Amino acid sequence: MVTPSSPRTLALIPARGGSKSIPRKNIKTLGGVPLIAYSIAAGKQAARVDRVIVSTDDEEIAAVAREWGAEVPFLRPDQFAQDLTPDFPVFTHALAWLAEHEDYHPEVVVQLRPTSPFRPPDCVDRAVAMLSADPDADSVRGVVLSGQNPYKMWRLPQGEEGPMQPLLDEGFPESYNMPRQQLPVTYWQTGHIDAIRTRTILEQNSLSGRRIRPLILDSRYTIDIDNLWDWDRAEYMLERSQVPIVRPEVRQHAPLEAIKLLVLDFDGTLTDNRVWVDQDGRELIAASRGDGMGIQMLKATGVEVIVLSRETNPVVAARCRKIGIEAVQGILDKPAVLQRMVQERSLSLTEVAYIGNDVNDIGCMELVGCAVAVADSHPQTLKVAHLVMKANGGFGAVREFCDILLARRTHSS
Repeated sequence: MVTPSSPRTLALIPARGGSKSIPRKNIKTLGGVPLIAYSIAAGKQAARVDRVIVSTDDEEIAAVAREWGAEVPFLRPDQFAQDLTPDFPVFTHALAWLAEHEDYHPEVVVQLRPTSPFRPPDCVDRAVAMLSADPDADSVRGVVLSGQNPYKMWRLPQGEEGPMQPLLDEGFPESYNMPRQQLPVTYWQTGHIDAIRTRTILEQNSLSGRRIRPLILDSRYTIDIDNLWDWDRAEYMLERSQVPIVRPEVRQHAPLEAIKLLVLDFDGTLTDNRVWVDQDGRELIAASRGDGMGIQMLKATGVEVIVLSRETNPVVAARCRKIGIEAVQGILDKPAVLQRMVQERSLSLTEVAYIGNDVNDIGCMELVGCAVAVADSHPQTLKVAHLVMKANGGFGAVREFCDILLARRTHSS
């Protein structure tokens, strides 16, 4: 809810679909939710923001953004979604569209880049408040202390032939040889937050203007996801860091050590969701041996494992016999059958975990104590999951969850 003293503020999240370094980066799962969900949450949880809009050229990103609570009132034209497209035309397009189609004219636009997902809980509100408190400020930009001082940086000649030249050489003789404590303190701009007056964009043709106020952030929040190494670092930070961040709202699961029954969907969960069909109509599927090993180890601790599938093909039963678990297949009303299975075993639904991948699994996932989605699940399925695996269906996602359960049961015993 926007406070009475706040200007009308739009949070705009640019998210084009053509990422090259990490394909489909903006909707790739980080910590169990799509990357873009962190920026959507930052906008939606801010008291001084009244709308959160995603600007994208991609229908799938648009669908995921809506699932996590953002508006996507338009698709960005292709000419504003190229590899080298700067931010400025993305913002002028959004403002023009909103003015023409909705007569909506925000006073402040907040940019929330998906590639900087970890923000302090008060990050957005502090930036907007700082801009509101200084009528002369054109924008507020998030910065952190520089990890490396630019007075100790160098420029190389073209072709890397010849001597180096210092990047900065004014004010200090041989600054590159000075102790860092004697050099000016410098800051690096991050992608966490830009709060910009709309008039700065429209009148100065700039996303920053001339008078830029700094919002100094703790450097522990610094991450800019551009490649897979950055992604791994983000996963590590999410699991290990103690700093508070804005997190997307997800459902909390029941204690994992209490799980006594694991129910699995088959297609897309124990398989990669593809099927090979020969000229006689016989079907073949691909599955992970690691999943089978994980199931065997979990069964050895007393957890029962069952496959519950709509599929009628005998390949389901054949695979389940191979790994030694029961298959209940040809089921149209999976939630009803699941509830009956639980009652027959005198269990409560909080003692059940279910792993699925598609919309027909949602009914079961909403019933159980721990709902698990494989990494390449349908966006609506990801939304209802308590946990999202890093692995795709058929590529070890079931083993990944079995290992989690085994570790929790070992720790609690």
